[in-house]
Amino acid sequence: MVKQLMNTTLKKPGDKEKTAVLRLEMDYELATLFEAIEENNDKKMKDCKHKLEKIRQELIRLKAL
Repeated sequence: MVKQLMNTTLKKPGDKEKTAVLRLEMDYELATLFEAIEENNDKKMKDCKHKLEKIRQELIRLKAL
Protein backbone atom coordinates (compact mmCIF):
# COMPACT_ATOMS: atom_id res chain seq x y z
CA MET A 1 0.00 0.00 0.00
CA VAL A 2 2.73 2.45 0.92
CA LYS A 3 4.70 1.55 -2.22
CA GLN A 4 1.66 2.26 -4.40
CA LEU A 5 1.16 5.58 -2.66
CA MET A 6 4.81 6.51 -3.20
CA ASN A 7 4.62 5.55 -6.89
CA THR A 8 1.61 7.79 -7.45
CA THR A 9 3.24 10.75 -5.72
CA LEU A 10 6.50 10.37 -7.66
CA LYS A 11 4.83 10.41 -11.09
CA LYS A 12 5.14 13.48 -13.28
CA PRO A 13 2.00 15.58 -13.80
CA GLY A 14 1.57 14.56 -17.47
CA ASP A 15 2.05 10.85 -16.85
CA LYS A 16 -1.58 10.28 -15.89
CA GLU A 17 -2.83 11.75 -19.16
CA LYS A 18 -0.22 9.88 -21.19
CA THR A 19 -1.20 6.63 -19.48
CA ALA A 20 -4.86 7.23 -20.36
CA VAL A 21 -3.97 7.88 -24.01
CA LEU A 22 -1.80 4.75 -24.15
CA ARG A 23 -4.62 2.65 -22.72
CA LEU A 24 -6.98 3.98 -25.41
CA GLU A 25 -4.39 3.18 -28.07
CA MET A 26 -4.01 -0.30 -26.59
CA ASP A 27 -7.78 -0.87 -26.74
CA TYR A 28 -7.84 0.25 -30.38
CA GLU A 29 -4.93 -2.02 -31.33
CA LEU A 30 -6.55 -4.97 -29.56
CA ALA A 31 -9.74 -4.41 -31.55
CA THR A 32 -7.69 -4.16 -34.74
CA LEU A 33 -5.84 -7.35 -33.83
CA PHE A 34 -9.16 -9.12 -33.29
CA GLU A 35 -10.30 -8.04 -36.77
CA ALA A 36 -7.01 -9.24 -38.26
CA ILE A 37 -7.43 -12.63 -36.60
CA GLU A 38 -10.98 -12.92 -37.95
CA GLU A 39 -9.74 -11.97 -41.43
CA ASN A 40 -6.75 -14.31 -41.08
CA ASN A 41 -4.53 -11.39 -42.13
CA ASP A 42 -1.01 -12.28 -40.99
CA LYS A 43 0.58 -8.94 -41.90
CA LYS A 44 -2.06 -6.96 -40.03
CA MET A 45 -1.69 -9.28 -37.01
CA LYS A 46 2.08 -8.81 -36.99
CA ASP A 47 1.75 -5.02 -37.23
CA CYS A 48 -0.77 -4.92 -34.38
CA LYS A 49 1.37 -7.11 -32.16
CA HIS A 50 4.36 -4.87 -32.81
CA LYS A 51 2.38 -1.74 -31.89
CA LEU A 52 0.98 -3.45 -28.79
CA GLU A 53 4.50 -4.37 -27.68
CA LYS A 54 5.60 -0.72 -28.01
CA ILE A 55 2.58 0.41 -25.99
CA ARG A 56 3.30 -2.23 -23.34
CA GLN A 57 6.90 -1.09 -23.01
CA GLU A 58 5.84 2.54 -22.63
CA LEU A 59 3.27 1.64 -19.97
CA ILE A 60 5.91 -0.31 -18.08
CA ARG A 61 8.26 2.69 -18.34
CA LEU A 62 5.50 4.85 -16.85
CA LYS A 63 4.87 2.16 -14.22
CA ALA A 64 1.22 2.01 -15.23
CA LEU A 65 1.09 -1.78 -15.64
